[in-house]
Amino acid sequence: MEEIIENVRQHKCVPSSIWQQRATKALFFIAGFGVAAWAPLVPFIKIRFGLAEDTLGLLLLCIGLGSAVTMPLAGLMASRFGCRVVLGLVGILYALVLFAISLMTNLTMLIGALFIFGAAMGTLDVVVNLHAVLVEKASGKRLMSGMHGLWSVGGFMGAAIFSMLMYMGLSPITTILSIVIIMFVVLGIFVPHLLPYGGDGPASSSLAFPKGIVAVIGILCSISFLAEGAVLDWGGVFLTSVRDFDLSLSGFAYAAFSGSMLIVRLAGDRIVQKFGEKYIVIGGGVLAGFGFLLAMLAPGAILSLAGFFFVGAGAANIVPVFYSLLGRQKVMPIPIAVSAVTTMGYLGILMGPAVIGFVAQRTSLTAAFGMLTILFLFQAVAAKYVFRKVL
Repeated sequence: MEEIIENVRQHKCVPSSIWQQRATKALFFIAGFGVAAWAPLVPFIKIRFGLAEDTLGLLLLCIGLGSAVTMPLAGLMASRFGCRVVLGLVGILYALVLFAISLMTNLTMLIGALFIFGAAMGTLDVVVNLHAVLVEKASGKRLMSGMHGLWSVGGFMGAAIFSMLMYMGLSPITTILSIVIIMFVVLGIFVPHLLPYGGDGPASSSLAFPKGIVAVIGILCSISFLAEGAVLDWGGVFLTSVRDFDLSLSGFAYAAFSGSMLIVRLAGDRIVQKFGEKYIVIGGGVLAGFGFLLAMLAPGAILSLAGFFFVGAGAANIVPVFYSLLGRQKVMPIPIAVSAVTTMGYLGILMGPAVIGFVAQRTSLTAAFGMLTILFLFQAVAAKYVFRKVL
């Protein structure tokens, strides 16, 4: 902590200032905004290149590969060059590659662009979380849930603006250009207020291999991310194929999940302050597990959708609380710990749909969702061990 204060004095910035907090939220917003702008491009790419579904799936894997390569190194980059430099450069790259993808007509170049897009996305996610940990730790306040909530706000705004501009008759390229301009404006305003350093100690030369309590936190975070990926890709399928809902209702599973997560995260810092981190994680895991149980077994559409709402509400503050704990553990340097846990979380969200499909193929989709109930209950029980070790 003393080294953080010394870094602050040297660079003449105060990590607990309102502008550092705003800058952190702005970069979370940019991360979600870019993802939301990318998602509507996928159908256009499929049509432009005449891709079959399996080929498109392999192409999209390039994004995951790009993230997997850079995320373990992101903490090292932040330690060496500082959060401001890394987030500034990666934010610009993130926006530029997004625009370049909209222009691509060569498949080989598209593969490379998607890999770079994934690399920028993964690095941005790691370093913005690291920045959030440092700012929260120095401020002495509960900030993490609200910061994570801005990712969801960015996702909502990105999707809304993209849809509105397309509805107004703009081409996909012009629409993406407008999105990129917004991203550059936000970056230009807030990047100068980011922390010029990237850790609470000297830069480490080791890779982000988790150990001890950091590995446990990573596993528990990956459960939450796994559930998010499962609801995103399988929630609609579950409602229509298992619960026999009308196809028009298929999108409401993820809408209920993400909507409740956004609401609870924006209020999360006050909730955590009132009830305490331990009870938020344990209670959240139990509520999320109950939500999956309700979605599986409850009669009628309203109660099933309420189940997905409870999953989002329960899971909302679990990951932000665990990131806060990373700032207090002593097993690994904070930049390396954040890289490790974020990488494990990404693996969870990437593997989630595949794991659900594997289990569903050999049993049933209901059994696969039941597995998620058990995982959340395990998360709630294991959280007691984490708090004993860190607090």
